[in-house]
Amino acid sequence: MSPRKPPFRAWQRMLSGRRLDLLDPSPLDVEIDDIALGLSRVARWNGQTRGDHAYSVAQHSLLVEWAAGTIEPGLETRWRLAALLHDAAEYVIGDMISPFKAVVGGDYKAVEKRLAGAIHLHCQLPAEAPDEIVGLIKKADRVAAYFEATELAGFSSEEAAKFFGRPRGFHRDEEALSRLLAPITARQAEESFLERFKQLT
Repeated sequence: MSPRKPPFRAWQRMLSGRRLDLLDPSPLDVEIDDIALGLSRVARWNGQTRGDHAYSVAQHSLLVEWAAGTIEPGLETRWRLAALLHDAAEYVIGDMISPFKAVVGGDYKAVEKRLAGAIHLHCQLPAEAPDEIVGLIKKADRVAAYFEATELAGFSSEEAAKFFGRPRGFHRDEEALSRLLAPITARQAEESFLERFKQLT
């Protein structure tokens, strides 16, 4: 009789000491410090960006939150927070580029959705934002992707427009964009993300 295999591990231990169950994540096991640390060390575009440092998901999150507020002036603070946290699940599962997500399929999206819901509840947001807010964040995400693609990832404006659309109905603040698109150290990205989170909460 062969020995029984131990059950597979479906949790991750965080530096905070929390142990997050990937299949059934609890809001009680979510810590914003863990999120900021993880996102600051996850590279956008699989690291294929210009600059001395990887452009992190933490920085992308700040860019999307800014874009959402620029597209929709007067956006409620809680929905700006939702925009900041739109990719927060990636502190656990990493940033998988869209073409690969399409290949992997539904299982990835299911895990991502459960993690996002736990993060939202921890931050006193509804597990799922209203459809109009989801739509706004997706639009802001595409705006961010366009600027990242053209400024950092080597895309021509025509190529970026084909995949992400050209930003429309959007005031282009060159100073803000320059600041938000500048690759910085992981520690700087972590601190910037935490600072903005605290401002919104």
